[in-house]
Amino acid sequence: MSAENENIDSKELVREPLNDRYSNNAIIKRCLDFSVNLVGYCELLEKDRKFVISKQLLASGTSIGANSIEAQNAESTKHFISKFKIAIREADETAYWLEICLRSKSYQSPPADLSLELEANTRMINKIISTSTKHLK
Repeated sequence: MSAENENIDSKELVREPLNDRYSNNAIIKRCLDFSVNLVGYCELLEKDRKFVISKQLLASGTSIGANSIEAQNAESTKHFISKFKIAIREADETAYWLEICLRSKSYQSPPADLSLELEANTRMINKIISTSTKHLK
């Protein structure tokens, strides 16, 4: 590292917000919104000391968006599809954890809009996979 780089103020290294970089990308925006809403629900679970489920739910739910972001920088169409297929598996796992919370009497029910957002994102990702797969043929 050069002496010149050592003097850079960390504030200068701040990148534009994720929403700005992907402002025209509907699935990224939707996944980011879902993740933020999911964090809020997981915080409620943690206040009730439901740490294990909260951790699982947070990991799988935020992974949907993380894999969708990774797909944006894919090296090939197959890689792009692969990342979205991982996102679908994470969405299915997230739906599973949300269902456990819904059915468990000792858990706060997840907000209904959380499941609706997840369903909409899953449909959108499935459409992306379907359309991208057609382009491979």
